[in-house]
Amino acid sequence: MSALQKYITRYIPIIGTLQNYNRDALKGDMNAGITVAIMLVPQGMAYAVLAGMPPVYGLYASLVPLLLYAILGTSRQLAVGPVAMVSLLVIAGVSELADVGSDRFIQLAIMTALGVGVFQLLMGVFRMGFMVNFLSHPVLSGFTSAAAVIIGASQLRNLLGLDLPRTNQVHEILIGAVQRITEIDPLTAIIGIGSVAAIMLIKRWKKTFPSALVVVVIGTVVTALFNLHTQGVAIVGEVPKGLPSFMSPGFDLDDFQALIPIILVIALVSYMESIAVAKAIANKRGYKVDANQELIALGGANLGGAFFQSFPTTGGFSRTAVNDQAGAATTVASVISAVLIGFTVLFLTPLFYYLPGAVLAAIIMVAVAGLFDYKEMVYLWKTDKKDLAMLAVTFLATLVLGIEEGIAIGVVISLILVIYTSTKPHHAELGRLGASNNFRNITRYHEAVVEKDILIYRFDSSLFFANVEHFRETVQERIASHGDDLKVVILDASAISSVDSTGIHMLQEFIKDLRARGIDLYIASAIGPVRDRLKTCGITDIMGDHSFFFDVGDAIRCYKQMEEFEADGTHSPLQTNC
Repeated sequence: MSALQKYITRYIPIIGTLQNYNRDALKGDMNAGITVAIMLVPQGMAYAVLAGMPPVYGLYASLVPLLLYAILGTSRQLAVGPVAMVSLLVIAGVSELADVGSDRFIQLAIMTALGVGVFQLLMGVFRMGFMVNFLSHPVLSGFTSAAAVIIGASQLRNLLGLDLPRTNQVHEILIGAVQRITEIDPLTAIIGIGSVAAIMLIKRWKKTFPSALVVVVIGTVVTALFNLHTQGVAIVGEVPKGLPSFMSPGFDLDDFQALIPIILVIALVSYMESIAVAKAIANKRGYKVDANQELIALGGANLGGAFFQSFPTTGGFSRTAVNDQAGAATTVASVISAVLIGFTVLFLTPLFYYLPGAVLAAIIMVAVAGLFDYKEMVYLWKTDKKDLAMLAVTFLATLVLGIEEGIAIGVVISLILVIYTSTKPHHAELGRLGASNNFRNITRYHEAVVEKDILIYRFDSSLFFANVEHFRETVQERIASHGDDLKVVILDASAISSVDSTGIHMLQEFIKDLRARGIDLYIASAIGPVRDRLKTCGITDIMGDHSFFFDVGDAIRCYKQMEEFEADGTHSPLQTNC
């Protein structure tokens, strides 16, 4: 393969896929493509409703984005399309600028897809995938769990046939539901709750079985046969037939500026959701996904989809799992899914006329139930209360304040925690274990022996401006604990990966202070770059080469020999490198 071919294949992975394609792969892709298409048709329509769009836009969002990801993506099993989380973010952000379901709302939702695509594409081109690191797992878990509650509450109006306010404030929805409990439409509630129960039972029987399609078919047929739409059951109504036409998503600078916060949130959250499931499947299957190419693929899917009337999309957890279980071997499975959905849009949309809105609400509620991450909460309760607190704050902030505010607060808390942790890294005084050359933290190994005249201090972080005071305070506390007997401080620098200029100045002052008190400083186990830095900045000249050692044991041995020479009144071994 030539250099040009490798370059093209790197950015258009499907070329390499097709070069090595075989019948076995086609068999798995065909089965998976059909399975995911059957699953995606009702889900796509349901998630469009969740996003505040007419159901057909869920089908539009399941066409071009799937094809573009199949061409550009590196995950062989990731199933791209509408997902509950992104749909919730769309309605949360766009509803502030336009009435839900209006033409302007639809235009802004499509413009959001354009913005998400551009942002993700630029992140991929400039290799900025690291930005998702600002969304720590506890923050994302707290956010998605709160989003699951919000999504579930938002669908009560459709599930029970209630006239409830459109809001992301859960307490307002629940209060409204309680106040109007006598207004529940019995037929709608039976269809909605019955659909939830049916989906859950089918899933328990067989996860890969198209449970959503089953309730869609049954609900539609029953409604049509008994004319339930004339008895208060809300139906989807006419779904336009035909493929989405190519058109500019439109661009207004003022609107785009107003959408930037939600565009950034969707771009980061959707990528985080997508890359998490893509990596999990890839690890199981024994191959690697390219994180930056995934950004390019998802960005291209959203950008291209915006020109074919698609709202923002990403890779979904449940459909990807089904795609994998059904035997998907390559991204050709997504091409097959898109073709089948295209066929549905062209010929089958009239069949959805009598589809009850309660069935779509049931599909959404069951799908988002898995987003509530109670297992992570239990795990953090047992292992890390600090991360649990971060999860809880994000969860409550999202519920009480709103979607964008909740995730913003979670990110800020994550950054504050990172900054705080970096200013107070772990440190330890070490002692010798028996007669060995092993030195361990004396607070963990009580049998470790400490000698009064020797302080062995380990600092487990780079030494830079944010933590030099912590270094100075903690080492001085240890020095004070040894009293007047202390003669040498051995700094175990094995965990210090770098030293900045503030750290250098602090070390210079520290050396002077120790010398004024008649105490020597030795540095042991410093890595090459740190030793180079200390030499360049003059620390080595101040201390002398004889004060640097390969390990703590060498430093102690040298100090002991020096003590013996001084006791005998002979030449100091420090002048002969011990």
